[in-house]
Order: sequence, then structure tokens, then C-alpha cells
Amino acid sequence: MDSKPEGPVSKRPALANWLPLVVAVAISAPMFYSGTGLRPVWWLTWFAPLPVLLVAARYSAAYSFLTAAAAMVLGNLNLWHYANSAIQLPLLVTLTFLIFPACIFGLAVLAHRRFIRRGSLWRAAFVFPTVWVTYEFLNALSSPHSTFGNLGYTQMDFLPVIQIAAVVGIWGISFCMFLFPSTLAALLSNQPEGYGTAAQKGTLAALVGATLLGVLAFGSGRLLFTPPAEHSVRIGLVAIGGANPFYQQKETGAQLIHDFSEQMTRFGAQGVQVIVLPEKIMIVPDDQVSKFDRLVGETATTSRSFVLAGLDHGNDTHRFNEVRTYSPDGTVAATYDKHHLLPQYESVDTPGTSRTIMNQPSGKWGIEICKDMDFPALSRQYGNDGVALLLVPAWDFTLDGWLHGRMAVLRGVESGFSIARSASQGRLSISDDRGRVLAEQIALISFPSLYLNTPIRHVNTLYARWGDWFGWANVGALLLILFIPSKK
Repeated sequence: MDSKPEGPVSKRPALANWLPLVVAVAISAPMFYSGTGLRPVWWLTWFAPLPVLLVAARYSAAYSFLTAAAAMVLGNLNLWHYANSAIQLPLLVTLTFLIFPACIFGLAVLAHRRFIRRGSLWRAAFVFPTVWVTYEFLNALSSPHSTFGNLGYTQMDFLPVIQIAAVVGIWGISFCMFLFPSTLAALLSNQPEGYGTAAQKGTLAALVGATLLGVLAFGSGRLLFTPPAEHSVRIGLVAIGGANPFYQQKETGAQLIHDFSEQMTRFGAQGVQVIVLPEKIMIVPDDQVSKFDRLVGETATTSRSFVLAGLDHGNDTHRFNEVRTYSPDGTVAATYDKHHLLPQYESVDTPGTSRTIMNQPSGKWGIEICKDMDFPALSRQYGNDGVALLLVPAWDFTLDGWLHGRMAVLRGVESGFSIARSASQGRLSISDDRGRVLAEQIALISFPSLYLNTPIRHVNTLYARWGDWFGWANVGALLLILFIPSKK
């Protein structure tokens, strides 16, 4: 591919020349604001980068970077109330959370601009998504919050495109979202001096168009030709609404179990086979765990079902965030300790290190707790174990109920199983291995509940088998794009 000298650039635009930059921010920022965050409009995210990409080639690197970063920072303000009120992050952490991704976005726009101005349309189109996916991937490997904040979750209402996660993980979703506007910007780069030839643009349009259509065709086919489930299990979910679902007084805790028992007895009358309660419904001292087991075990016997109940057991300085599973005869059939603890809120808890699998006639059942579902690797291990149903007690922060619930749903697409998730101050949801939400209830009332005959089916996925190969491929591709010389 021939490289071309960079054309003239407006280093210090006159006042009239500021208008394209202002317009770009004015269009991109609202699309980022509505297309990302806690309840995104999925299609806006595909177009949000386009205005700043279109103007970048006409201005200096500094102005291009500031325009792109400003658009995303303003868009990221959709999380300001959540960060400050719901999870109460320190101001400096909140600002970092809002500004740092915007700076990476600005660098991605600069990389795109660099190759557009050189006439390297192919590199321009692919460097933009590659920079972003590399950032999201490396951030997930190093962050205690893993994939939280990944833009791939904005697409959870767009079922055909999220199916690609079964092959390449969440990284493929973000790649497609950013490849689309990056390619459009490259094709529309019709400066008077000419950036790229018509032949280059035609070939690029054909290849990227075929790629994106192929992703949608794969996803649509996967949804259309979903294999029937050989088994189903009637699952009931019940949670806690209200302002503070964390009960610390023993008297309150006893009343809480009584209230749960009423819900579970009604489930038993409906033939529910598995009941999932939320994460850490109460703190239980070690010497009181046997009493907790007796109370919940009696309810399991009365309802004739498996019951999963979350508790924090231990003392003021050393506890375990645990799920205890009671069989229909009232005995403890399995336990699971949460692996990934929420910084600040769970500083006294000790992380678990083992997975829990229950072999049942309907298939293998696994257990995770809340934040564990932010980490694809743990769910991938369950997928490789052949798990067909994942049971997830959880606890959200009200505002993030949709987002955190959908983050869990994607793990089922990636690794091939159904998920039943019961979240206090969040949402109760049951989803299948295609990411379809089969039943859902917002936890607003005191004891929200739902039950559903849930398909139990394990699907082997390439992502579960090969892991984050596409994330690493983006790291390698970025190095090649940036540092391999163009042909003269």
C-alpha cells in the first residue's frame, strides 16, 4: 500500500473553524451518554465515535485528541450519580473512572487520524477498534473489577451481535462496534488532496461489510437454530427490596428467614425444584451457622426443593461470603465461597478458591456469587466442566440492576449454559445460553419473586475452549499496525 504525505492541517483554527469541532462534540457526546452507561440504547454506540473521527484528519493532533476526549468525558457523565451516590467512590477515583477511558479513546482517534492522513485506509479502519479492544482487554486482566465498564455490554439488547462472544468473548463485540464507525470515517475521507484511492475504499468497504454481515448472520443463525433442551428445571427466585437488605441483628435475621419461608412455601406448591435466595442475606457468627442451617433446611424440606441461601459467616474481622445449598431433605448439599470480592465493601471477607458443581439428572449445576460473574475466566472454567445451569445469588446497587444483570447473562453466551440470578436491590432474571432473558423481575417490592421452567442445556463454545485468544490477537495486531513499515 502506498503511503502519502500528510496534507495541510489547521494547527490553530480561527474562531470560525472551531465550528466542526464543537459540532462533533455536540453530536458524539449525547450518543455516548445515551448509548453507554447503566441502561444503554445499543445502536447509538455504533455511531457515537463517527463525528470525532470525521473531523480529526482536518485538525492538529492536539485538537483532535481534545475533541475526542471531551466527547467521551461528557458521555461518561451518565455514571456520575451512580459513582457518587450508589457506590460512593472517592472524587478522585470517580474522575479517573470518567477521564482515563476518554484519554484512551482520544489516543485511538489519533491513531486513526495518523493513518488517514497517510492514505493508509486499511490501517486507519483497523487500528481504531484494535486500540480500544487492547485497552479493554489489558484493563480487564489487571483490574479488580475485570470487565465492568466494557462497552460490549451496551449491546445486550442486540442479540445477534452478542452471539460472537461464544467464539471470541466480549472482545469481539467491542471490536465490531468500533470497526463500523472507523471504516465509515475512512470511506468518507474525501479531502481535496485525497486520502486513499477509490480502489482501496471499495475493497475496504467490501471486506468490512462482509465481516460485519457475517457476524450478524452467525448470530441470527445461532438464535434461529437453537437446539432443544433435553431437560428443564422449575426454578424460583426471591430477593429483598428496600433501602438496606443487609441484616445484622439476629432477631431481624430470624424474621427475615421466616419471611423467606413464606415465599418458598408458595414456590413448593407450584412444583419449584430449585429456589435461589440472594447473596449474604445476613451476618451469621460461626457458632450460629448450625441454627441457620436448621431454619433454612426445614424450609427446603417443606418446599421439597433445593434452596441456595447466601450469608456472611465469621466475626467482625474475618468472614466468608458463602452460599449454602440445602437439599430437599434439609441437609447441606454443597457450599461455595465468593472468589472476587468487592473492594471497600468486602474487605473483611476471605476469597474462595474452588468451584462447586452439583451433578443432577438434568445436568451439571454450578454456583457463583454476584461479582464473580464480572470475570469471564471463572465462568469459562465452569463451561469447560460441562455445566448446564449456573445458580447465582447476588446483590446490586439498585441503579445498576439492568447492567450488572446483563453482564452475568453474557457469561452464559460465552460459555454455554443457562443462568438463574437472584439479586437484592437489583433484578431477578433467568436467561439461556443465547442470552435471551426468559423471565425478569425488578427488586422494588419487599420480597420480589418469580419462577419459570428453565431449559437446561450445555453448549460447547470455542471461547470456553480457547479463552481470550482474540484479546491477545488484538494486542499483537496493534503492534503490527503501529510498527510494521508501510510498503513504498
